[in-house]
Amino acid sequence: MKKKALLVGINDYAPAGPGGPDLRGCVNDVQDMATTLAVLGIVPSSPATMRILTDSRATRAAIISGLQWLVNGAETGDLLIFHYSGHGSQVIDVEGDEPDGKDETICPHDFATSGMIKDDDLRAVFSSVPANVNLDVLLDSCHSGTGTRELSALAASPEDQSVSYRYVEPPIDWGFFIDSNPSLPSRSILRKKATKDAVITPGVNHILWAGCRDNQTSAEASVGGVYRGIFTFNFCKILRAAGVTITRKNLSIQICRNIKSMGYAQVPQLDGIASSLNEKVFS
Repeated sequence: MKKKALLVGINDYAPAGPGGPDLRGCVNDVQDMATTLAVLGIVPSSPATMRILTDSRATRAAIISGLQWLVNGAETGDLLIFHYSGHGSQVIDVEGDEPDGKDETICPHDFATSGMIKDDDLRAVFSSVPANVNLDVLLDSCHSGTGTRELSALAASPEDQSVSYRYVEPPIDWGFFIDSNPSLPSRSILRKKATKDAVITPGVNHILWAGCRDNQTSAEASVGGVYRGIFTFNFCKILRAAGVTITRKNLSIQICRNIKSMGYAQVPQLDGIASSLNEKVFS
């Protein structure tokens, strides 16, 4: 049984250094996720089993290559984890395969010149994963609810720290097409079997942990003096406290409760087949 994880966190967007649509908590998210996976014995902290891409190393080509490394040679019973922390966005769906007419995206370091990574791109990579491989995808980014942080600061939090949202504007042409079609529905309201915190999606070969629904933004803020993604912070904190015997569904419920109690409007979403949602996390 192989255990592998690809962890991506991007604070510094091109151009390198001050000036890009930068964030502050994504590298911390990756460090916390790597530590959590290693301490709980989920994935060994070895270059052979865990790859970490941050900032300028997290280019589009490097992320795609890392994803191919993650799924390459996967066999029944293997455990694969992809965690992304950074900007997310939406573009118009040109393939016609999205009920809401939009593709959700994640934004590599060089997205301005090399392009975003669409949910279609992720689906193409993951389609090669055989049945009965445990593949968990965690996206702490805006519009991540079916993907598989807004740049302006809001009012100060109780700790007098600003809150930022992990959203980046799509290219002007795609943004124009979306703005020109306000009747496009939100895919979250098209899901007939949706519950408050979990979506049963028949036929998928992976589990999606999304920091928010596809029509929401994911926040990052100072937590105890350290900037963190609110979703990843709670995911790691609760998982370390509960241990690996907690089910995916119960972990998701607790994450949603914690985020709500912290005063954030984003609603994390767990997406997968019914049997997987009720299994122990990462099993």
